Amino acid sequence: MSQRLWSTPDSLKHLLCELVSWESRTFTEGEKEFPIKLTEKLKKIPYFKAHPDHIALQDVDAGRKLLTALYKHPRATKTVVLLSHFDTVQTEEYGELEPLAFHPEELTLKLHERKDTLPTAAREDLESGNYLFGRGTMDMKMGLALHMALLDQVSAENWPINLLLLTVPDEEVNSAGMRIAVHELLHLADTYQLDYTLFLNSEPSFALHPGDKTHYIYTGTMGKIMPAALFFGKETHVGEPLSGITANYIASFMTQEIEWNSQFQEHDLGEATPLPVSLHQKDLKLEYSTQTPYRASALYNVFLMNRHAGDVLDLFEDVANEAANKCTTAYRQLCKREQIDGVRDVQVLRYEDVLAHAEKKFSSAFINDLMNAVEQHSEWDDREKSLGMADALMLQCPELAPAIVVLFAPPYYPAVNSSHDETIQSAISVIAQAAADYETELKHIHYFNGICDLSYVNYTGHDDEMTVYKKNTPVWGKTYDIPFNDMAKLKAPVLNVGPFGKDPHQRTERLHCDSAFVHTPHMLEQLIKHILAQTTVPQ
Repeated sequence: MSQRLWSTPDSLKHLLCELVSWESRTFTEGEKEFPIKLTEKLKKIPYFKAHPDHIALQDVDAGRKLLTALYKHPRATKTVVLLSHFDTVQTEEYGELEPLAFHPEELTLKLHERKDTLPTAAREDLESGNYLFGRGTMDMKMGLALHMALLDQVSAENWPINLLLLTVPDEEVNSAGMRIAVHELLHLADTYQLDYTLFLNSEPSFALHPGDKTHYIYTGTMGKIMPAALFFGKETHVGEPLSGITANYIASFMTQEIEWNSQFQEHDLGEATPLPVSLHQKDLKLEYSTQTPYRASALYNVFLMNRHAGDVLDLFEDVANEAANKCTTAYRQLCKREQIDGVRDVQVLRYEDVLAHAEKKFSSAFINDLMNAVEQHSEWDDREKSLGMADALMLQCPELAPAIVVLFAPPYYPAVNSSHDETIQSAISVIAQAAADYETELKHIHYFNGICDLSYVNYTGHDDEMTVYKKNTPVWGKTYDIPFNDMAKLKAPVLNVGPFGKDPHQRTERLHCDSAFVHTPHMLEQLIKHILAQTTVPQ
């Protein structure tokens, strides 16, 4: 048995602080450098000194890479995938303390000098001495540290089970890392004859309300999809306002119809998705003039449990038609009052309908040039490009206006749930007992509501969903795609067991030290032992 590197709370804390100090904000050089540094760190584990070829970096995009590290027992096939992400959100909200955002111990110490700037709950946690503050402490460098410690222990003690650590970039934006990782998981399974038994994530346990100290574990994750709308009105001079209709006017009806609309809320296993809200709304007029703004766009956030893309688009289209009808009615009343004819009624079109109309009107080469011109805007993200492609088509097809064009913009996270899986049900009991060993209050939640990369495994969708999503996502196959078919091949239950913390994506992000360095390691150890006990290993 070799000596372990991270077997004590102090050693785990030191590891966490080191990982956090390797700042890895999404789309920064730090995100590119992180997996390279992590490779060298993992090579300190004796097993990987002997098997350096079991650590690999895989290209994702723009210089970013994902990392896999496989502990392979010579007689085992059953494999637990330890899934995490290493990118973090930005840090501007730390203000003058931003230089310390990635140095948890120094930041926590400094905050004692500025306790009056903290909300009451954060101040109380700081004064308790049992929280570590800093960007990435809970979301989710601690999860990665826990997985590294598991690799360290299982390989040192030669447990007859396989562990595959997978850590990826870009979870906070488009999950580009995980979408590439799907192919790598299948490749590794084929190369090493791995039988995936469990996809284990260690995203943090989120408090459900202020003062909540319950440690939650999750047997699934909510999905997220982003229906979008391009509003295309009819331009006019401000001196003749009713000779046209502004895109902003049309958009106002749509946003009122969709924000907090309970039709989009799902209920399952006693839980509910948050209500939909708008994430972006603006007109597309770039310069000042007395021409009215006739093009606008909006993005809306919708959470999922059992619905798929086709279900959401049908509902979104219905809501858009309701908004269009209300908009047209109000506009007609204005025209009647002013005794003018006005413009035609607002119609609703799917993106695929607009594209089909354009393909009848123009050559394929012309349309490809339009799309390529939008794609060449390197300063635009996938959301802007999605709306830009719909806009480019509508500019060539003004006869379709006024209209609400409904479409999808990335990212898309399918929902996944393993609550009814027998392996998961028995695992919950084991984890609960491990938590009770430290008198920790533990509860089971069916859907993690923070969005995570587990969405890209154990996929249970169908061909219709893939078709609807592909046809109505303008950037599909250009700058964005989802490996639906390969995701469906990754058949194993999912589970999320991570440390307790508070305020992710806020300047008061913090990690509960006892949970992180004592309680959760014990729970994860007992979980892996339980899975091992259910596994028959050839002699």
